Amino acid sequence: MALNKDEVSAIVQKFGKDERDTGASEVQVALLTERINQLTAHCKQFKKDKSSQRGLLILVGQRRRMLKYVQRTDMEKYRSLIKALGLRK
Repeated sequence: MALNKDEVSAIVQKFGKDERDTGASEVQVALLTERINQLTAHCKQFKKDKSSQRGLLILVGQRRRMLKYVQRTDMEKYRSLIKALGLRK
C-alpha cells in the first residue's frame, strides 16, 4: 500500500522545485493525496478492514491541515495545487 520510490520521485519532480524537495507543502499534499487514493481503493475492496479505514481518516485529516496551511500562506499555490490534484468539485 505504501508508495514506491518511483512514484514518490515522480510526484516530487512534478510538484517540487527540484528532485530533493520533499519538504515543500505542495509535495507533501500531493504525496498524501496519492496515499489516500490507494488506501481508498483498498478500503472499497476490503470493507471490514477497520484499521485501514482509520488510517485513511488520519491521512485525510493531515491533508486537510496541510491544505489549510497552504491556503493561509499562499492562495495562488493553493488554487493551483487544488486544480492539479483535482480535489475540489
